[in-house]
Amino acid sequence: MQKKEKSFGIQMLSVQPDTKPKGCAGCNRKIKDRYLLKALDKYWHEDCLKCACCDCRLGEVGSTLYTKANLILCRRDYLRLFGVTGNCAACSKLIPAFEMVMRAKDNVYHLDCFACQLCNQRFCVGDKFFLKNNMILCQTDYEEGLMKEGYFERAVSF
Repeated sequence: MQKKEKSFGIQMLSVQPDTKPKGCAGCNRKIKDRYLLKALDKYWHEDCLKCACCDCRLGEVGSTLYTKANLILCRRDYLRLFGVTGNCAACSKLIPAFEMVMRAKDNVYHLDCFACQLCNQRFCVGDKFFLKNNMILCQTDYEEGLMKEGYFERAVSF
């Protein structure tokens, strides 16, 4: 049975001077700082609530943390370790969540697969590409198709 990921909120609370100091779930010392974090129904020093992978302070990178396989993780590392973004529209292979991708409407592509599907020309930043019948086309191939078919679709550039 696979464990599901869990996303939890992080609250920053001001410590009231007249209250008994709370114990930190990370280091087990009393929290005497001006602020503390509350997450996973426990209290933490700001320095103690960190991602198990990148060691970033979770209170600084957002208001959410993720847990899976007994790890406390930031969103980026959770997705890198456990997430998937789907399959590439060109090659149909799985795209890991940490990999950079190109998107065109509802389609997602590996960077290496993002090329004209007729002539295999790779696109550079600023090049126009066209999405026709779920195929990525360069401007030359698109215009040749227009001349044959006699209609126009909207261009997309990145």
